[in-house]
This record gives sequence, structure tokens and C-alpha cells, in this order.
Amino acid sequence: MYDYLIVGAGLFGSIFAHEATARGKTCLVIDKRSHVGGNIYTEEVEGIQVHKYGAHIFHTSDQEIWDYINRFASFNHYVNAPVAIYGDELYNLPFNMNTFSKMWGIRTPWEAQKIIREQVAELHIGIPQNLEEQALSLVGTDIYEKLIKGYTEKQWGRPCRDLPAFIIKRLPMRFTFDNNYFNDRYQGIPIGGYTKIIDKLLQGSEVKLNTNYFDNASAYRDIAAKTVFTGMIDKFYQYQLGILEYRSLRFETELMACDNYQGNAVVNYTSREVPYTRVIEHKHFEFGCQPVSVITREYPSEWKRGDEPYYPINDDKNNSLCNQYKKMAESEKNIVFGGRLGAYQYYDMDKVIRAALETVKMEFGA
Repeated sequence: MYDYLIVGAGLFGSIFAHEATARGKTCLVIDKRSHVGGNIYTEEVEGIQVHKYGAHIFHTSDQEIWDYINRFASFNHYVNAPVAIYGDELYNLPFNMNTFSKMWGIRTPWEAQKIIREQVAELHIGIPQNLEEQALSLVGTDIYEKLIKGYTEKQWGRPCRDLPAFIIKRLPMRFTFDNNYFNDRYQGIPIGGYTKIIDKLLQGSEVKLNTNYFDNASAYRDIAAKTVFTGMIDKFYQYQLGILEYRSLRFETELMACDNYQGNAVVNYTSREVPYTRVIEHKHFEFGCQPVSVITREYPSEWKRGDEPYYPINDDKNNSLCNQYKKMAESEKNIVFGGRLGAYQYYDMDKVIRAALETVKMEFGA
């Protein structure tokens, strides 16, 4: 018997295991994958830390979380400054004066603001009825057509006019020449990759990989006094109330016989005709000087049962269904749900850490 069975060796489960072990609890951590780390897993290829499940850039304004994660890794000074390619044109992201200058040949903030205001006024949009109208009412025609429309339609697999307006509540626009994508106080990449963080967090816990909880769920329920479940909450309840919806991703990773493929870690492809949304060149996260490079193309895809879920579709229908499952979970005395799948939320990493530490407090007190 263990004190805790932790289903999922991702960030949430690993932090819980670390904190429980530090309090003298015995933990068994299982994961269906062949490695720890969940979606932040990094694998070394030719001396390059490859983000196997998409780019993960740590950023936070939470001093406590920053201090906490720095106990397990040293972070470099990487700043996320993606670029977007539309046809033969290249633009800086997020939308800022570099973007506007390239698009319209202007130099001052008031010129950019004037163009956006005029374009929005010409559209005569009242209350936006869909994502397309919401985006147009915020940024005007040019930015929408070149940098939002195609990318968003690829990401969600349907036309923008068929997507709800709430998906884009706001669009960050800076009228300064600042390419830093995030506004957070702290930002960086752990030197040597994220997997080293997880390995440190799991020290003292027993870990079993290639182990699917659902292959023998009844037996696993009896193996520990409590279970921390970080998988899909609807699957835990055998989809009794219905299936929560997601978008999935497919990754194509390629070793390149050159030392610099695209000159930036993250390049978005915003045209609908290009099937992938972005290309990641992993070596630039750690300013690598290797003679070769590794790139990954990301292809969004429809999700079906059995596929890896990445982005929850947090519309009214799915949120309502999720709340019903959460009510079922509230009656559980020996089950704790957590992580992005257990909560049906897309969390940034700092929010995952915060949620894990709050769960620890509820379990053990301060």
C-alpha cells in the first residue's frame, strides 16, 4: 500500500509527488507514456533539447512560483519573440510597431492607430456575432486577413465566422517597438531541458512507465489510500455524461543538415494554404551552436477518442458538461483531480505549478 497513487508524471503530478514525499508520504507515480514529464518532456538529439510536444517557454509574474521552479533548474535569458510568415511577407509578433511598420510603411504610433480605427469604422460591426467579427472589430482588415484568419482556422479546423466570438476576447497590440511576446516579469528556458526538472521532482517516488491506469483501474484504486488523477476527467467516469471535446496536434520532427534553419525558435505560418501552424527550431531556445539543427512542424487536427488531447474546447456546451463531471468529483473522498486534463483547462506552466501547490495545501495544510 502507498499513501498516494499519482496517475500522470507530468508537471502537476510530479510536483504533488515531490511535496508529498517531502512530508514523509509514499507515492507511486504511473504514466502510460514511456517517459516522464508529460507534454513538457524534452529529449536530447545531437546535443539539442527537443520539445517533443510543442514549444514550452516558461513565463510568470508570480515571484513565489519563479522561486519555486528555480529550485530545480537554472533558467537562461531566452525571450519569446516569434515571427509570422504570410506568403512572402514576414512580420513580428505580437502585433507591435515593427508589425505595423512592415505592413503599412509607417513609423509612428498615431499613424498605426489611425489606420486601425479607419478600417474598423468602415466595417460597421455592432456586437460581434462570431470570431471573425470580434477580431475585425479589434484590429481591422489587414491584420485580420494576414495574421489571424488563416492561422485561427487551421488551429480550430473551421472558418472563423463559425467560431464563437469569446475565443478572442482581446488581441494584444503594442504601439511600441517591442517584440517580447509575454508581459511577465520572468521568462526563460531551463538549461538542459524540462525533463531534468521532472527527474528531480520525482526523486523519492516509485515510478512506473508504460503503465495505463485504465488497464486495471479497480486494482489501482486499492493500491493506495488516495489517488491523484491528472488524466481526462470524463474518461475517469467512463464518459457517463458525455465526451468532452479537444483539439489535437500532430508533430513532424526533422534533423536538418545545417546549423541554422530559420533563424528563430518559433515561426508561425498564418496562410491557410500552409497546412502547419508553426515551425519550431529547438536549438534557439538555448542559443545552441551545434553543426546541425532539429525542427518540428505542428499540424492541428481533429480530436477523437484515443487521440492525444491538447486544447480543451471551452465553449458553453463543454464547460457545462465539465461542471457536471466536477460535481461528481466533489463526492469522491479518496480521489483528487488535477492538471489540465483533470480540470479541463489549458494552463500555462506557472498556473499548473500554482494549482499543484494549492492542492498540496488542501491535502496537508500549510
